[in-house]
Amino acid sequence: MNIAVCVKQIPDQSVPGKLDPVTHNLVRDGKLILDDSDSYGVEMALQLVDRAGGGEVTLISMAPNGEVSGLRTALAMGAAKAVLVSDPSLAGSDALTTAKVLAAAISRNPFDLVMAATESTDGYTGTVPVQVAEILDIPSVSFAKKVDVENGVLKVQRQTESGYDEVECPLPALVSVTAGVVEPRYPSFKGIMAAKSKPVEILDVAGLGIGPLTVGQEIVSVRQAEERASGTVVVDEGDGFQKIVEFLESIKVI
Repeated sequence: MNIAVCVKQIPDQSVPGKLDPVTHNLVRDGKLILDDSDSYGVEMALQLVDRAGGGEVTLISMAPNGEVSGLRTALAMGAAKAVLVSDPSLAGSDALTTAKVLAAAISRNPFDLVMAATESTDGYTGTVPVQVAEILDIPSVSFAKKVDVENGVLKVQRQTESGYDEVECPLPALVSVTAGVVEPRYPSFKGIMAAKSKPVEILDVAGLGIGPLTVGQEIVSVRQAEERASGTVVVDEGDGFQKIVEFLESIKVI
């Protein structure tokens, strides 16, 4: 089984983020790390390949400056290789542009399954996985809390507010997983050393063969969020309930 896993490399969240004063985009200079949410997809893919008794996991990513630090972490977990799309023209890409790039990178090699996190921790749009599936013209299942493949059929327990749905669909397909789907492994020393020699193919937009792309959005201004106003203190002097009722009526709750 060959599985492509979409992973995102993000700035270290332990360091306060900065915005570019001109473009207002998040500054992504320097070392990037593997998004924690993507480690679940990598681990799930590795387990599925092990159960299948053969195949490999390929990482698919888009990042500036040819940055591969986060990819090396996922390679150390056990992924076989990686494809990185890195092009200055993609700076500030919206979700749809990102999905087009990832889909083009995925489609360069045969795959049985595509895995992704539900959403990235620096973007939170939650739309990229389903857009990738639509571009690839394959079915997608989101919010997977359990994933199995039996006789070429994808079987997923899909997390809902009231429990989970049992979903089945044919392969190839795309699955976006939740944080609880598996417990990601820690890269071993042997894995870290092996990751240094695993292949990482770096492509620009032209090398990807999809031609010039329109980024799709521009941030024209950024302002500080307003401070939250202090609440109203109600002192109960025998009429506290009436004051609460009046307040709820004023905000049209009752």
